Amino acid sequence: MRDTAPGRPNHPLAAGIGSGVLAGALWGLVFLAPQLLRDFTPLQMSVSRYLAYGLIAAVVLAPRWRRAVAPMRAADWWTLARLSVLGNLLYYVLLGAAVQWAGGAAAALIIGLLPVSVTLVGTRTAGALRLSALAWPLGLCVLGVGLVGAQALSSGHHDGRDLGTRIAGLACAFGALVSWTAYSVGNARWLSRRPEISSQDGSLLTGVVTGTLALLGAAPAFLGGTAHAPTDWWRFWGIAAFIALFASVIGNALWNRSSRLLPLTLVGQMIVFETVFALLYGFLWEQRWPSLLESLSIACLLAGVYGCTAAHRERRRPAA
Repeated sequence: MRDTAPGRPNHPLAAGIGSGVLAGALWGLVFLAPQLLRDFTPLQMSVSRYLAYGLIAAVVLAPRWRRAVAPMRAADWWTLARLSVLGNLLYYVLLGAAVQWAGGAAAALIIGLLPVSVTLVGTRTAGALRLSALAWPLGLCVLGVGLVGAQALSSGHHDGRDLGTRIAGLACAFGALVSWTAYSVGNARWLSRRPEISSQDGSLLTGVVTGTLALLGAAPAFLGGTAHAPTDWWRFWGIAAFIALFASVIGNALWNRSSRLLPLTLVGQMIVFETVFALLYGFLWEQRWPSLLESLSIACLLAGVYGCTAAHRERRRPAA
């Protein structure tokens, strides 16, 4: 999956969008994990996922470790450490807490604002599209997220959570929004500065750093906690390994490729697909069709991405 200059595709816009859609499809799986592992803490889920991510990444990189790390400088390792905390460890702890304390729909509602927050930051970069050119696509994204929120509020069902717990969950969701916005912007800028590091190697090296940092949280996460049956632990580690492989190793590599091929103002829109797929997986899990509001929400989100893509295509179109 090398995407340095010699192997750059002829149609980077299409390739970048395709990679972003696939990354969103895999990242949407992480919204199911906290629902499946309600007996485990958000810290345990985060540490286990990223320990597995680090182990898988180290195994894949082992045969060509020296070649993979040759372009890395000391500043790159510090950058990866910062990005690992923002986009992986801290983000997933906050997301897990938000899903468990405020509910999956409320968490998806707030995390669904990521396309707007990342795109707003992207408009401040040199040569980016002006905000006015992206106003209506961003407006559709906000409308789509608002419809998800209206559905969640109208249901009136909070699984017995008290007000304080739900407020704490919403605060965690906003914290996750800020954390991942900072990660997405920082990651895109780092990749643009280091074209000699492939998207796949960038993801794997991030995994090694994240796994190393996750070791620091292993003791507080697993010592002295609630006792679980052996079958529960097998299920716990199985889900952690599954999420690590598909959402972290493969999903992050696809996201790095999308970040490298697309401008930041369009990369932000690709995060919409995490929300869309999270909703679709939730419908499958609950064995139901989306409601009218949920269907309208998905339509608005997808229309917003289409509008943003069209604006970038129009800009790239040569003058007659």
